[in-house]
Amino acid sequence: MSIEAVMSRVSQLQAMLASGAAPAPSPATSSAFQSALANATGTATPFASNAGTGTLMSAATSGAYGATAGGAGASGAYGAAAYGGAAAGVGASGAGTSALPAGTPYAAEITQAARANGLDPALLAGLIKQESGFNASAGSSAGARGLTQLMPGTAASLGVTNVLDPVQSINGGARYLKQQLDAFGGDVTKALAAYNAGPGAVQRFGGVPPYAETQNYVRAVQANAAAYRGGAPSTSAALPSEI
Repeated sequence: MSIEAVMSRVSQLQAMLASGAAPAPSPATSSAFQSALANATGTATPFASNAGTGTLMSAATSGAYGATAGGAGASGAYGAAAYGGAAAGVGASGAGTSALPAGTPYAAEITQAARANGLDPALLAGLIKQESGFNASAGSSAGARGLTQLMPGTAASLGVTNVLDPVQSINGGARYLKQQLDAFGGDVTKALAAYNAGPGAVQRFGGVPPYAETQNYVRAVQANAAAYRGGAPSTSAALPSEI
């Protein structure tokens, strides 16, 4: 392949990228193309692995196609036959990441809900552990249900239509905890007490109510959260909670 043909193909590929069209597989991606281009520019041009978009880079510097790490897949944007990698759905830097220790149930969902509400993922995980022991079907005699043990009225006010759906429950519980934190000036202890006993009780007593269950609840959730931050889930037993 002549140098002129190589550079013409490079220009075509760059124009296709700029227009948003995915370049079709071509013999120009062969080893002959790589070798000719390297001879033309003095720079080797393997297919680079670029996290993010898999953009068409300057073929004269560092490669024709990047393998995406997010969005199009972790191991290549266009498939093994064409460009050396098969798309793998959501990539490593896309959704599904977790800030919690490996093995934590619903870790990705908890992390996402916590971050969406400005919460510490470890605190939300610690609350869920105490509320339900990560049992999505858990229920209390008072009518609280799901991972975050939302009462029907509380769930409705948070837009949760199915308290037994793990994602809805996690997101609803995160929003409710955020409401309590906002109401009590970011005081985690008071917010947890309000989550358990209700904000009215915390307001009446000016802090954690003198209820054994609530006092134990606050201590247990904070211990759980500390354990998750330390990289290992707490072994403390979950206690039924009623909001």
